[in-house]
Amino acid sequence: MTTTGAISDYAGRGIDVPEGITPGPDGALWFAKAYDDSIGRITPAGVANEYTGIGIDVPTGIVTGADGALGFTNENNNSIGRITTAGVVTNYTGTGIDQPDGITAFPHGAVWFANSGNNSIGRITTAGVVTNYTGPSIADPVGITTGPDGALWFTNSGNNSIGRITTAGVVTNYTGTGISGPVGITTGPDGALWFTNSGNNSIGRITTAGAVTNYTGADINDPTSIGVGPDGALWFTNYGYTTESIGRITTVGVVSNFTATGISNPYGITAGSDGAIWFTNYGNNSIGRITTTVTPEIDSVAPRSGAAGSSVTITGHNLTGAIGAAFNGTPATIVSTPQQRSL
Repeated sequence: MTTTGAISDYAGRGIDVPEGITPGPDGALWFAKAYDDSIGRITPAGVANEYTGIGIDVPTGIVTGADGALGFTNENNNSIGRITTAGVVTNYTGTGIDQPDGITAFPHGAVWFANSGNNSIGRITTAGVVTNYTGPSIADPVGITTGPDGALWFTNSGNNSIGRITTAGVVTNYTGTGISGPVGITTGPDGALWFTNSGNNSIGRITTAGAVTNYTGADINDPTSIGVGPDGALWFTNYGYTTESIGRITTVGVVSNFTATGISNPYGITAGSDGAIWFTNYGNNSIGRITTTVTPEIDSVAPRSGAAGSSVTITGHNLTGAIGAAFNGTPATIVSTPQQRSL
């Protein structure tokens, strides 16, 4: 058990204006650095380094793909990048990629992303094949996530709505009281989608049926990114110009707020493999870490050995936020259940 809200701040070479952040399959945190056109990596111990490569041009969003590499969006040159944990960079362009921002991995291998430049949703396979989907209700999409219903859900900051797109490209749009300038979005532990409303300083929740609930409070100030913590709560960044902080909201709407020296325009946020929440500080070139109330614990691994490609089941406690896993350095594909992780 750890103390909730203990904050650490890591700065130094390799951390410049970080934006999106994601847990890598190697147990480190990987982040996009828009200012110096590079991808950063930081270990749970706070050791950072950076990778550059042809095609990295104002990267913003980043995600671990099903193939064990990291995918990221290049906003300035309209492309999708891929980087292995060894730092090998590949860049993909394609018709329809236009100022991509948010990005998410789909379990079957493709990566989906939001194109804010041309109001569309994109899909790219591990082979680099791009498909683009448009619709009258897609308006300046920013955040995107894989939903619990097998569809992709995204935020439309341009028309104050939440969008849903099936893997076949069928788009549905949801509006509701309280949706205002939505930015980040994630699937919550309760099976609903949770999102940040930068337009009215609130946190929103939408069920897969489209029912919207909105939560407000003094501790929510220009929220940007949102993610699920290993404690079963939603954690979000308050980018706000008056209160720069890290927020936490339970699935019943109870909000907590954490401040500390070093938090400066926090932007991206994610759960790390160490049971803490990690976030990027856009304003002061640093990476932050905040402890949660729980630490992941493994009870059993079965089978203990097997051929490559074998299915392995890991059971334990507080594994909901433990997103990365590898065997002898080889990344594993994770299929999640509420109380365990099957790989």
